[in-house]
Amino acid sequence: MSRRRLSALVTALALSAAAPVLLPAAEASAAACSSYPSWVAGKPYVTGDIVRYTDGKAYIAEHDNPGYDPTISTWYWEPYACDSGGSGTPVGSFVVSEAQFNQMFPNRNPFYTYSGLTAALGAYPGFANTGSDTTRKQEAAAFLANVSHETGGLVHVVEQNTANYPHYCDWSQPYGCPAGQAAYYGRGPIQLSWNFNYKAAGDALGIDLLNNPWLVQNDAAVAWKTALWYWNTQSGPGTMTPHNAMVNGAGFGQTIRSINGSLECDGKNPAQVQSRVTKYQQFAQILGVPPGGNLYC
Repeated sequence: MSRRRLSALVTALALSAAAPVLLPAAEASAAACSSYPSWVAGKPYVTGDIVRYTDGKAYIAEHDNPGYDPTISTWYWEPYACDSGGSGTPVGSFVVSEAQFNQMFPNRNPFYTYSGLTAALGAYPGFANTGSDTTRKQEAAAFLANVSHETGGLVHVVEQNTANYPHYCDWSQPYGCPAGQAAYYGRGPIQLSWNFNYKAAGDALGIDLLNNPWLVQNDAAVAWKTALWYWNTQSGPGTMTPHNAMVNGAGFGQTIRSINGSLECDGKNPAQVQSRVTKYQQFAQILGVPPGGNLYC
């Protein structure tokens, strides 16, 4: 806008009762941060929690911690941008549009709704919402690529080999298998299986999945939440969570290791690894970002 028009604009705004008030960037960011709860020393926090520090800035928990100071314990916390931080996708909105999601999964099962995915994001606000715009999109592409591999392109809601169903009950667990010997088969985007995983995921999400594992195949948001639970909190056979692998620059290969490394990595099944990598490269291209290095495990 030219300076010659500035005076006219000010007059027009004064005459318009409906004219919005535009805050300077710093004030807008502070206003956005104010929606998060204040950090409390000594209060336990879990990965993905976002707090507002005494300086008015927001921080996101990268690891569970017993209330460490976000400005001191940088391994447990990292700064969190409350607004868009400039160009790119605004922080707080999902970096994958519904159109892009449909492009990635043209033959998906109607159960796997985009709205179910976006409804689940609140359970782990750090997912695809940490770091630069590129990092956020790379993480989303990595997650969806692994999900695609696990479900045949979001086609399968439940594990196809029913002969495996009775094998996923570990009776050594004190809570047993109250839903039945064969009730804990693979379900959802990352094919959650075993009674102890249903128990752990349910406890983390505040949902009784041990007694009602069928929620994972009947409620799209719950299904997506279980996948995000694994992605953000579990290392599996790897040494880090898939979330940390992507936001800390370890690379896509480490997400494979954490999800199914014991069966695929270190040359055990290179075809399966290549399938995941190829899908990740395709999805990264759809989102307009480079895939980065360390793609294989």
